[in-house]
Amino acid sequence: MPSQTKRSVSIRAISLVAVGFGLLTIKEGGAVLFGDAAARTAAGNYVPFVLWFNFLAGFAYVVAGIGLWRQQRWAAWLAAAIALATALAFAAFGAHVASGGAYEQRTVIAMSLRTLVWAVIAALAWRGLLRKTFVKPGATS
Repeated sequence: MPSQTKRSVSIRAISLVAVGFGLLTIKEGGAVLFGDAAARTAAGNYVPFVLWFNFLAGFAYVVAGIGLWRQQRWAAWLAAAIALATALAFAAFGAHVASGGAYEQRTVIAMSLRTLVWAVIAALAWRGLLRKTFVKPGATS
């Protein structure tokens, strides 16, 4: 399979991951934010700013996934911004925990997974959509 075709397939694959991840994030976050008291109780000691961040980020995940599917260069930048914003939200969550704030262990796991997934998506998007732009003329990519 030619290199360009392999890149295209990997970009399409990560776009599906991004959209799926986004839709699940919106569904789960929305259930706690806008659901009944039972949904909030089941969520346990959730951290409101993390919940809101993740819920809103879910929409960005879907937009990034659509852009990646269409192989738009801006989607690689959006994926990188999502990865950075997620890492910053995770750091803020860490500060909340370090200051004695209540939290659920599943939030630690979920934020670790989100940070990792978006770092990988951003790296693959960068490699597949932007890297060739920044290679010097005459150099091989």
